[in-house]
Amino acid sequence: MLDQRSTAVTDIPLVVDLDGTLIKVDSLHEAYVQLASTKPELALRVLFTLWHGRAAFKAAVADHGAPDVESIPVNESVLEVIKQAKSDGRRVYLATAADRRFAEAISSFYGFFDGIFATDGEINLKGKAKEVRLLNAFGAHGFDYIGNDLSDIPVWQSARTALVCGAPPRVVRIIHKELPAAVVLDVPAFSLRPYFLSLRPHQWIKNVLIALPAIAAHDFNISILVTVLIAFVSFSLGASGVYLVNDMLDVPHDRTHARKRHRPIAAGTVPLSHAVILLGLVASLSIALAFMLPWGFLAVLIAYFGLSMCYTLYLKRKLMIDVVALAALYGIRVLAGGAATTTILSHWLVGFGFFIFLNLALVKRVTEMMTLPQDSVEKIKGRGYRRADLQTMTGLTAAAGFVSVLVLALYINSPEVGALYRHPELLWGICVILVYWLGRVCLLTGRGEMEQDPILFAVTDRISLLAGLLVIAVFLVAL
Repeated sequence: MLDQRSTAVTDIPLVVDLDGTLIKVDSLHEAYVQLASTKPELALRVLFTLWHGRAAFKAAVADHGAPDVESIPVNESVLEVIKQAKSDGRRVYLATAADRRFAEAISSFYGFFDGIFATDGEINLKGKAKEVRLLNAFGAHGFDYIGNDLSDIPVWQSARTALVCGAPPRVVRIIHKELPAAVVLDVPAFSLRPYFLSLRPHQWIKNVLIALPAIAAHDFNISILVTVLIAFVSFSLGASGVYLVNDMLDVPHDRTHARKRHRPIAAGTVPLSHAVILLGLVASLSIALAFMLPWGFLAVLIAYFGLSMCYTLYLKRKLMIDVVALAALYGIRVLAGGAATTTILSHWLVGFGFFIFLNLALVKRVTEMMTLPQDSVEKIKGRGYRRADLQTMTGLTAAAGFVSVLVLALYINSPEVGALYRHPELLWGICVILVYWLGRVCLLTGRGEMEQDPILFAVTDRISLLAGLLVIAVFLVAL
């Protein structure tokens, strides 16, 4: 139908919806989350404009900026239809419930729209309101319309041809009942996999640190094992909630990153509205499990949430404060393990943990800095570092790692070690292994070969796994 070249066809304009149709995301959600990530107090105040209606709310959000149109994921099938229409000499219009300023930004970026119909601060151009506006402009059946939502049914009914793109299967079935002649261009297959991946399950390996206090105290029994398992699941779900918040707030930066742009929320495969629901679910399950453990664990979990939010909203943009906070976020897992098992943490474990986690945090930041061009004078997006800081940061990375080994060496020579180990002198073997492993990590990072989180690297790198097994073997022999 769209390939016909007759004059009657070329006189019929093509009208395209924006949110969920041309782009895979909701522009209002994107703009509001972007505002919340940069000016959270202002984002809260903007919510009060909802008393005046959604159009006023959209205008208030747009007053403080719009999403980065260059990086927003688009539906390629809709772009193809638009290009075909333009090549046929047809006019193409954008009709959206988004605020006019964002619609204009999209129109300016793509350059192929002949006009815009959008929300103007007073009338929310959705459903019947959009239908009336298009009928006034083109008349009944005087336009083709591409949309994706059930609210578009009145518009489709007044259009000559109803085109559907980006609607989930459930919505497509309802549309076919209402409009049997509707042409479906693309139906995204529903899958739970993006939702599961948005929880970052690969990061749960970090939460094995919860078992460290019990291991260090040689407290091994079934009751402790069950407690550690419950704490692990609770903390993992809680951490996933934090990752969801982080990914929602970091969408603009993630979309410009070579690897992070494939994350489900940044790629648009998990809508922001769905991410909020998923956040509520995992947070509720995490807290429910925490109530099964000593109250101290829940207190540490809440502290983790609080520090994580401070890190996401503010601290990660600050020079050096960010790596100290990140090291604390690693280390707080050890505190959670101590609280869950009611194990008192020794000052040796706290000292060793802080410096080795600081090393890992610095490795993570240096890895990001390595992606900048050699002559770059710009800061990493969302961070406080420049390429010129690389040499200093590399030195700090090595220093933090080897200070952690020094703390372990001092522990081996302390009076406390004799009460826990029959052969404490064998623990020097762990120092040797750590010196090798930390040195190797520093060298790989400096070469630009550290492409992921250092803890994830440790559990996927064969040499690191061998080093870990050797540490365990030395530990067991020294008992």
